[in-house]
Amino acid sequence: MQLESLVLTSAAVRDTSSRLEKTALLAGLLGGLEPEEVPIAIGFLIGWPRQGRFGIGWATVAAARPAALPGAELSLLEVDARLEALKALSGKRSAAERRRLLGALLSRATVEEQDFLLALLTGEVRQGALDGIVLEALASAAKVPAERVRRAVMLAGDLGTVGGELLSQGEAALDQYGLQLFRPIQPMLADSAATVTDALQELGEAILEWKLDGARIQVHREGERVAVYTRSLNDVTVAVPEVVEAARSLPATDLILDGEVIALALDGRPLPFQDTMRRFGRRVEVEALRAELPLSPFFFDVLRLDGEDLLDQPLTVRLKRLDAILPPQLRVTRICADTRADDAEAFYENARRSGHEGIMAKSPSAPYAAGRRGSAWIKIKTAHTLDLVVLAAEWGSGRRKGWLSNLHLGARDPVIGGFVMLGKTFKGMTDAVLTWQTAELLARETSREGPIVWVRPELVVEVAFNDVQRSGQYPGGVALRFARIKGYRPDKRVDEADTIDAVRALAP
Repeated sequence: MQLESLVLTSAAVRDTSSRLEKTALLAGLLGGLEPEEVPIAIGFLIGWPRQGRFGIGWATVAAARPAALPGAELSLLEVDARLEALKALSGKRSAAERRRLLGALLSRATVEEQDFLLALLTGEVRQGALDGIVLEALASAAKVPAERVRRAVMLAGDLGTVGGELLSQGEAALDQYGLQLFRPIQPMLADSAATVTDALQELGEAILEWKLDGARIQVHREGERVAVYTRSLNDVTVAVPEVVEAARSLPATDLILDGEVIALALDGRPLPFQDTMRRFGRRVEVEALRAELPLSPFFFDVLRLDGEDLLDQPLTVRLKRLDAILPPQLRVTRICADTRADDAEAFYENARRSGHEGIMAKSPSAPYAAGRRGSAWIKIKTAHTLDLVVLAAEWGSGRRKGWLSNLHLGARDPVIGGFVMLGKTFKGMTDAVLTWQTAELLARETSREGPIVWVRPELVVEVAFNDVQRSGQYPGGVALRFARIKGYRPDKRVDEADTIDAVRALAP
């Protein structure tokens, strides 16, 4: 297929707000591809090519842009091959060679194709084709139930791979995807509730757990081999020897565990999240940092145990299996499903007094729905917080002169794609954070408008606030009052940020 066909479809998807129409347009495109083109096209559509991120700034690609061709020549396969060569570059002369290869690629493209490629290379594809819409389009093109495709993608961890095999082999191709050791799956996510009462009313009955402000981990073990993955599925095994040792100590031949790891003070109270995350960036001198900042793992779910896959079992069954192998010091504090409302409130207050965020309420009968945010798990936090995406920042003044300070914050829009701005804040940031933040945002700069630096939406921040109010100032119709930055969340992807609907639900 020619790149032009994908670019035109992308533009049509961008220009409609109808989810059904987006899905139909994408299904028509995907249905006309050759099998080897499917992973390429899917990567282009979701803004994440097969080669991953390129780390190329807008200035680099704009400088390499030559005159455009009047007619389309590029095929998807040719673009993919050229991106492969671009990704392979390294060494002292790579910058000059990168500019040469970019120029050679763009010289074969029309104006519209150049615009699309520039957006793709800088992480700025904005046609509103989020993963979920492309997945539904793929299911439609293959005439397969979307739930079957969704489960295969969750277990395979790659939409493009599943798409290529599905469209070439049919529905039977989905049968090969199952829970597999050392192939991490996306973690199950939770919705939010303002109070314990609200959560219990939603679930009817619930298993309650302390909600730790640590880093989410998924641990795979087979014999003595152990691997530890973050919530974004990155392998961090070498950085967390405490977790490896804990996994090896358990009476099991193979297992997959879900949990959190957290840095605790001497009195057992949690240290700030940023302290925990210091451990995840370390690949050398790990033992020295471990002595200074030890981590404690806690587990709350088991997905596989001694050859038995437990994803589809209810939570009560999974917890019974978990408790059979897990010593108390490795368990998240928990109480049972028949809890009275008064006991639930007391449990919540106990978690708060212990320094934790709040509690989780979980449906006892729910299976483990990997990668899905739903009402089977509900979080009740100590204070109002949201995970939002940085869209832009403004240069500071006075003592903050020279730093990018005032952040523009956005919530995710899962229906039409992109992010909806909720407001700005410069509160809650130390000098060290401002220094780091300025460097990271400038590396993601896309354009400037007076004091505003617009950036690629790649960084997630946890934002505390007093309440949400109705507002005509911002496009989402709501704004945060007294917003302040609790910290950056490098463990979270932007597609895990809170949605605009979740924010609106908190407004009076």
